Amino acid sequence: MLRQLYNVTVGDIKKMTRPILWTIAANLANMFPFGFMVLAVKVIYEYYATEQTVLNMPLLWSFWGGMILFIALVFWCEQRSYQAVYRGAYEASAQGRARLAEHIRQLPLGFLLSKDATNLGNMIMNDFQQTEDAATNFLPQVISGLVIPSLSFLGMLFVDWRLSLAMFAGFPITLLILGAVRGLERKFGTSHSEARLVQANSLQEYLLGMKVLKAYNLRGENFQRLERAFYRFMKESIKLEGALGPFFIVAIAFMQAGLSFITMVGVYLILGGSLTVPIFALFLLVGTHIFDPLTVAIMRLPAFKYNALAGERIVTLLQQPLMTGKQDSPPNHDIRLENVTFAYDQKVVLDDVSLELPAGQLTAIVGPSGSGKSTVLRLIARFYDPQQGQLVFGGSNQRELDPEKLMKKVAMVFQDVYLFQDTIRNNIRYGRAEATQAEIEEAARQACCHDFIMKLPQGYDTMVGEGGSTLSGGEKQRISIARAMLKKAPVVLLDEATASLDPENELEMQKAISRLIKGRTVIMIAHRLKTVINADQIIVLDKGKVAEQGKHEELLVNNKLYAKLWNLQQQTSGWRIPSACKPVY
Repeated sequence: MLRQLYNVTVGDIKKMTRPILWTIAANLANMFPFGFMVLAVKVIYEYYATEQTVLNMPLLWSFWGGMILFIALVFWCEQRSYQAVYRGAYEASAQGRARLAEHIRQLPLGFLLSKDATNLGNMIMNDFQQTEDAATNFLPQVISGLVIPSLSFLGMLFVDWRLSLAMFAGFPITLLILGAVRGLERKFGTSHSEARLVQANSLQEYLLGMKVLKAYNLRGENFQRLERAFYRFMKESIKLEGALGPFFIVAIAFMQAGLSFITMVGVYLILGGSLTVPIFALFLLVGTHIFDPLTVAIMRLPAFKYNALAGERIVTLLQQPLMTGKQDSPPNHDIRLENVTFAYDQKVVLDDVSLELPAGQLTAIVGPSGSGKSTVLRLIARFYDPQQGQLVFGGSNQRELDPEKLMKKVAMVFQDVYLFQDTIRNNIRYGRAEATQAEIEEAARQACCHDFIMKLPQGYDTMVGEGGSTLSGGEKQRISIARAMLKKAPVVLLDEATASLDPENELEMQKAISRLIKGRTVIMIAHRLKTVINADQIIVLDKGKVAEQGKHEELLVNNKLYAKLWNLQQQTSGWRIPSACKPVY
């Protein structure tokens, strides 16, 4: 139970202490009116049983007054409980979401790239929603439903131990049943959660792939993966409810049999003269009141445990180790890879690579697809850490540098630009949060995007669609250049920023990049070799190793891999669709 409590509160049990205590207080206060009721029954019973001449009305009025007083107390406690439960749960959830988002931001980007974005989004939103439900609808009721009967049992032992044991005679069998199905609960709950994630992923894939579906005239029902995901979720839902439900119904039946046991034992003891009617009435009233919260607790226990699985997933992600390092970033910006080996899932991508990337120079990295070019950039940006060897930044082992301070020294321009659903001004300002409007416009001018921005309806205040969907590829690239320029980082990483642009946009991008790299340490991945002929050095990678390096002319003279790639690109640069090709109808 403690494990589920830890998971539901996402490791912060203290957040729910107050709501739980108020719920217990409300349930305890709710017991007192029944106590006054029993005392009133005792007075009335003694009046008729002993043939008293006067019924003690002042005492009865005091009991009834006490009942009204405690009913008001119950109302007040319930209100405080309600406020504490929902405020506490929603505050904990909001803070938890923010904490998880910040934790994700500080994780190695390589870890995040290995995860499905839909799963992470589902965790932040839906899994926290489940912990909210558990904290508001299940946790206080489950705990109070277990605590109140336990306290009542201990208290009633002092009144009459025989009826107390009769009241809870079926409870051990209930506990055995609940313990026996615990493994099934986890198994079915895990399968149901996985099916829900698969369903969400398949639906997202279906929506994102709508262009392909329409282009190839594929009907929705033909998208079998989505259909299978829906039916799998349906089957898992039926299994979760149908397989476990009968066990809990039987468990509740054994527990509620306690009221029958009280009746049988109580009548037997009354007939034997060892039990009074008021005590018997007390147990009947308390028994009726106790079994209701216990029934609610047992019925909600499966949902509570299921939601605890969502909390467990969040806790597991929060336990992922952050990037290490506490040193300030050094003043120098030369970069070295020393005997670096790196693999993705046992597939070696870089094998004992050593490189010198001098400060203030442009280094181009070229090579066939899959040779490890992008991995070198990711290691420099510390998306990953090498499995063997070390990366030295400004004379310091990169692992020892504070990741936040290191990234202030590095600007990146990706091939696939992502813009946030925000204004163009703010998308550029992500490069440096404190930048003024004048600095933003200057960066935009240098990136050759000021003119097209000013032609937009709201200029710099124009909203950009999610991912930059309202802009062309060239426009997004130039805004990303402006963002990098605004950052003024001494190290610039370019991941083939012009590969997918048309000639007009490519010319504008080349002008912008020329301004961006001036006076900086630049590492550039290039597929089009004509863009790097003026690089200070060109490193050629092949199958995870350094095949050769030097300047453009030197590599052509060597007549090895670089010269081969160069000649192939020269041959294909003039390729045209053959005139013999005829349209097919």
